[in-house]
Amino acid sequence: MSQGQGTINIENTNQDYTWKFWPIVPLYPYGQRRTLRKEVIKDTIWTFDQMQGVFYVVVPIRMTVVRLQNGGLLVYAPIAPTPECIRLVNELEAEHGEVKYIILPTVSGIEHKVFVGPFARKFPTAQVFVAPGQWSFPINLPLSWLGLPKKRTQILPDDIEKTPFAEEFDYAILGPLNLGLGKFAEVAFFHRRSQTLLVTDTIVSIPPDPPAIVQLDPYPLLYHAKNKADDIITDTVENRRKGWQRITLFAFYFRPSVVDVPTFKDVWKGAQKAPERSRKAFFGFFPFQWQSGWERAYEALRGNGRIFVAPVLQTLILNRAPQETLKWADQVAKWNIEWIIPCHLDAPIKASSQEFRQAFSFLEKNPQNRYPLPESDFQVLQDINNGLNKLGVVPPEGEKV
Repeated sequence: MSQGQGTINIENTNQDYTWKFWPIVPLYPYGQRRTLRKEVIKDTIWTFDQMQGVFYVVVPIRMTVVRLQNGGLLVYAPIAPTPECIRLVNELEAEHGEVKYIILPTVSGIEHKVFVGPFARKFPTAQVFVAPGQWSFPINLPLSWLGLPKKRTQILPDDIEKTPFAEEFDYAILGPLNLGLGKFAEVAFFHRRSQTLLVTDTIVSIPPDPPAIVQLDPYPLLYHAKNKADDIITDTVENRRKGWQRITLFAFYFRPSVVDVPTFKDVWKGAQKAPERSRKAFFGFFPFQWQSGWERAYEALRGNGRIFVAPVLQTLILNRAPQETLKWADQVAKWNIEWIIPCHLDAPIKASSQEFRQAFSFLEKNPQNRYPLPESDFQVLQDINNGLNKLGVVPPEGEKV
């Protein structure tokens, strides 16, 4: 029994989910990562979802695999190459041909970069293409020192005609944008035959229900469904959805305006009353106090499933290069987009080129058809931005176009 269309292989053992390099980026669920494969366009495109997060703020991280017309597969943004993940890719190889190309479409997302080298070693004949401007901290090391195969790795050229997959794809490179402490870049790939856009972090959409990969391990959902430390939360559809809604608010705003942080004294008292005080339950600590009406903040963020640019990118990154970002968005919007597959949250998303371009209107002086997010929820991000500006460690914000 294999996985397809997001189904679960109940015969797998824990060894199938093992990711032994998790200490490099110690994100939940650490060394045990499930993988769900879903066919999103028949015999053409598949998504592979895993889960990751901090303090049970868990979201999907996604790899996309595209079948090439002349046989073989292109992999966009690899995920952890667990035995389960590699077996699911091998099943596609058996039917559609070997993995020919592996794409690293970002320079700053360590949660994406860390998997590329180990993944490439599982497919020793595949060519690896990486976004230009790669860097590492605290020392800028050669790509081969970061685990990428030296003889098979090359930088994506500005001219796609110089790549072996130009007949089927277009791509547009954003950046690399200089952020002082590092760089940001993203390469959007467009698969012409299916009219599908692949992006990494720039565009997201929030599904109304927890994604299937998150529901395989509902504990984080139920943890965040609590109102206080001593709540006993039953595993219901409603509580999973409630936890998911709160997780998305944390994921995008870090600390949304609708949640208060109690004093340590109150948190400590609450922990003593908690029915579960194991390490898994953070020893009973629950440092959140949700205000009444918090659901409205979630609905404003989700916007009925619209696509948008994540607040952290709006406030800390893309606002430092508005002209370059809008030029890139204009280039992407020239393609006849019908579907968008990001590396996080919902996918595939039914969306047009116009909707994609509209998502970047926050960089314009007089945006049309803009759907602004509540300013109060941006406060923590804005405080971070002000602090970085004050220290002078990042470039100044650019003028809106």
